Amino acid sequence: MSVEELAKKLISWIRETVSAVGGKGVVLGISGGVDSCVAAVLCKRAFPGATLGVIMPCHSNKVDREHAELVARKFDIPVKVVVLDKVFDTLVKALPGNGYSEAERRLAGSNIKPRLRMVTLYYFANRLNYLVVGASNRSELSVGYFTKYGDGGVDIMLLGNLVKGQVRELARYLDIPREIINKPPSAGLWEGQTDEGEMELTYNELDNYLITGEAEEKIKQKIDSMISRSTHKRCLPPIPPL
Repeated sequence: MSVEELAKKLISWIRETVSAVGGKGVVLGISGGVDSCVAAVLCKRAFPGATLGVIMPCHSNKVDREHAELVARKFDIPVKVVVLDKVFDTLVKALPGNGYSEAERRLAGSNIKPRLRMVTLYYFANRLNYLVVGASNRSELSVGYFTKYGDGGVDIMLLGNLVKGQVRELARYLDIPREIINKPPSAGLWEGQTDEGEMELTYNELDNYLITGEAEEKIKQKIDSMISRSTHKRCLPPIPPL
């Protein structure tokens, strides 16, 4: 399938899936990363008059907000900006911090950010009768590199069958600005954080293994372990058989 055919198929799928459940449009977070920017442009084409982008800085890198606003302007995507700094600070202050290591506190605290964004997106979705669109890709979803009930808490996962490399191809086809396509992927959880640094794995290695099943033994074992440990993230909560 060509990248043009892929884009058309995704646009049709958005329109059909949302309309089938009575949704009037779509809302999604635009982080300034390549995945959310690609998702935003596809959503805009599916629902030209009923797409809302939400920019939700939370002690975030200012460049990410600039990139999100750049894409919104270039593709004429209406946006709301909701600054979550104070909400985050208030919640963290109310939570206990003693008895945990620095790494544990950082991870638990950082996962609050995407969960606050999920709450914000559903506020707009409920008001507008829109569906919430997620931008996690197959590479991230496969190994659990997303926050449960955070960026994983959405109605439809538009890029869920595309590995990171395919998302970048779509971005080039859609004419997403090069500086967004080429910057190191980051969830923006803390200063200097990058996806590949946190996973200790490159997207090229991960994509190749997911597509071909081939990798160096060390990489294969690492990915298989990540997939196994994150199974619960990709499933509905288990219910006991009675």
